[in-house]
Amino acid sequence: MTDAAADFLDDDHLHEECGLYGTYGHIDSAAHTALGLHALQHRGQESVGIVSYDGEQFHSQRALGLVGDNFSSEEVIKQLPGKSAIGHVRYSTSGDTALRNVQPLFSEFRFGGLAVAHNGNLTNSYAIRRTLIERGSIFQSTSDTETIIHLIARSEFGPVVDRLTDALTQLEGAYSLVALTQKKLIGARDPSGVRPLVIGRLGDAYIMTSETCALDIMGAKFVRDVDPGEIVIIDENGLHSLKPFTKVPRKFCIFEYIYFARPDSNIEGKHVYAIRKAIGRELAQESHVDADVIVPVPDSGVPAALGYSQESGIPFELGIIRNHYVGRTFIEPTAQIRNLGVRLKHNANLGMLKGKRVVLVDDSIVRGTTCIKIVEMVRAAGATEVHMRISSPPTTHSCFYGIDTPERDQLMAAQNDLARMAEIIGVDSLAFISLDGLYRAVGEERRDTEQPQYCDACFTGDYPIRLIDRDGGGMPKQLSLLTERD
Repeated sequence: MTDAAADFLDDDHLHEECGLYGTYGHIDSAAHTALGLHALQHRGQESVGIVSYDGEQFHSQRALGLVGDNFSSEEVIKQLPGKSAIGHVRYSTSGDTALRNVQPLFSEFRFGGLAVAHNGNLTNSYAIRRTLIERGSIFQSTSDTETIIHLIARSEFGPVVDRLTDALTQLEGAYSLVALTQKKLIGARDPSGVRPLVIGRLGDAYIMTSETCALDIMGAKFVRDVDPGEIVIIDENGLHSLKPFTKVPRKFCIFEYIYFARPDSNIEGKHVYAIRKAIGRELAQESHVDADVIVPVPDSGVPAALGYSQESGIPFELGIIRNHYVGRTFIEPTAQIRNLGVRLKHNANLGMLKGKRVVLVDDSIVRGTTCIKIVEMVRAAGATEVHMRISSPPTTHSCFYGIDTPERDQLMAAQNDLARMAEIIGVDSLAFISLDGLYRAVGEERRDTEQPQYCDACFTGDYPIRLIDRDGGGMPKQLSLLTERD
C-alpha cells in the first residue's frame, strides 16, 4: 500500500508509538507474549516482534503487520521456545517502516545475548548516535532503541544491569523498556515516568507490560506500576528493584487517559474508562448547548460522549457507525474510492440524525481533516444543527516523547483561533475541555501552573524534559524525533 493510501485510511488522531510485553517463568512464554501483544494492538499496528530464550539460545521472530497475521499459527510459536520472552508492537505513520526497525532488537555482547524493546522517544539520541558513529559504531537501524544497545556495549561496567543503568543515565527523554538476558527479565521507566509500564503475576510467572488490559487477557493478576526512575529485575530469585536515578517530578502523559490507553486498562492507579466519562461530564458542565442527541465519533469518543449525555440529560445515540474491517491492510483504493473519504470507515445512522440538533463528541482535533468530513456526513444525513465537543484541550504543540504528531504548522489549533476552527470544520459551535477541567477529571483540583502534575506539552508547549536534539540543531529531518521514534 502506498503512503497516500495508508494516510487516507488512517484517522486523524495522535498515535501511541508502541506497546511492550515481557514474561518470565512460564512454559508458554511466547504464546502468552503473542496474546499480550494482541491486547496491545491499539498501541501499534505497523510491526510486531517476539524474542524468547530457552535456556540455551535466543529465538527471534519479527514481521511487518498485525499480531494476528504473524503470530497466530502453532508453527510460528514453536519456533520461539523457552520460559521467558519479550515482545513489541510498533506504530509509525512516517519514517522507516522496515524490518530492520522491528523490535525487539537483539545483540550478542561479551556477557551474552540481550534483547531490548522500547516505548517512547529519547530526546538526545541523535546527538549520542552521532558521537557513537564518529567513534566507530555501526548502526543497523534508524531506531533510537539501537542507541541504548550501543551504550550498553560500550559501558565499562561488568554486570548487565549495571551496564543498562550506565546507558540509561546518559539518556534523556521518555521511555519504558523491557529487556531479556539469559537469566533475567528487566523493565525500566524514565525518571519522569512519561510512558506506562506495569507488573503482573500469573501463578509463579512474572509479566511486565504497557497496560493492564494485556494482563487481563491472560487472567494474570496486577501487582503494581513500575515507578518512574525504577529498574525492575526478575530472575530465579524473584523480583528486585533499583532506583538509581535522581528523583524528579512525575510527568505521566495525560493523553494516555484521553486516547492512547485502552479504556478497560488501569494506568497509574486510575481506571481509564471512568476518567474518559468524567472528562465528558466536565465538558458538559463547561460547554453545554441545547441539543436533541449526543453522538460519539467512534470509537474513541464513546466514553466521553456517555459522560456528556449523563451530565446534560441529553440522550446518547450511536449516530455514526464505524466499519471495523477497514484498516491499513485494506486494498489500495482507486482515486474514485479515495474520494469517498471517511465513509469507508464511518457511516451516518440516518434515523438518529435526521431533523436533530446533534452534539458530536470526539477525543481530539489534530489536522482537522477527518472531523470536517464527519460534520459534512452528519449534515448530509439531515441534522439541523451540528455542535462539536472535544474531550482534550486544543492540540497546539508537537510531542517529542514518543507520540506520532504532525509538525506544528499542520496542527489546526496551532494555526487558528476557536471561531476560525469552527468555521473551517463547519459546525454551529465548537468547544474543547479546559486544562483545569481535564485535570479535575483525572482527580486533581486544577492544573498547577508552576509544577504541572502531568506531561501536557501537546496542549501547552511546557516540555518537562529537555529537547536536546531539537534545540541543538543540525538534525536531519528524516532522522527527526517526529519520524524515527519507537
